Amino acid sequence: MFSVGDTVVYGSQGVCRIEGTQSKKIRGEYVDYIVLKPVYDQNSTVFVPKNNEELMAKMREILSADEIYRIIKELPERDPIWIDDDNIRKAKYQEMIDEGDRRKIMLIIKTLYRHRLEQEEKGRRLHQADEFILKQAEKLLHDEFALVLDIKPEEVVPFVMEQIEVHKKTEE
Repeated sequence: MFSVGDTVVYGSQGVCRIEGTQSKKIRGEYVDYIVLKPVYDQNSTVFVPKNNEELMAKMREILSADEIYRIIKELPERDPIWIDDDNIRKAKYQEMIDEGDRRKIMLIIKTLYRHRLEQEEKGRRLHQADEFILKQAEKLLHDEFALVLDIKPEEVVPFVMEQIEVHKKTEE
């Protein structure tokens, strides 16, 4: 599956490198863990218990550059997924983020960016829950895109926008 030195995406931690394995004694029993080091937060360490299938399933392969370009190319064609009910929207978006499908995460970002602009035009702000989801989605995608494309995380949005413009021009 994964090996020491591999780069993975792990849940809401984002992009991590597998540092190794470690056994820890918990309540009198030894538990084996995979040790992850978040790429953009070297002060943090994540321990994933090998015997916990649910937590192990949150560890996913990192996208290739080709996959990232495909996701960006598809983005303009995909309709936003706005849900009027705040609680349902929050739960659904969190479920989509937890699922880890980068296309869906990108669509959440697109939807919330668009909604933020609409709110600003009315002199309002994004709901706090939407802002939290947006930050979480951005962190996941920006970190992964930045690492794979060898750019800084803060350069991801301009890069994506530039790619969308390039695709528009080639289709005209």
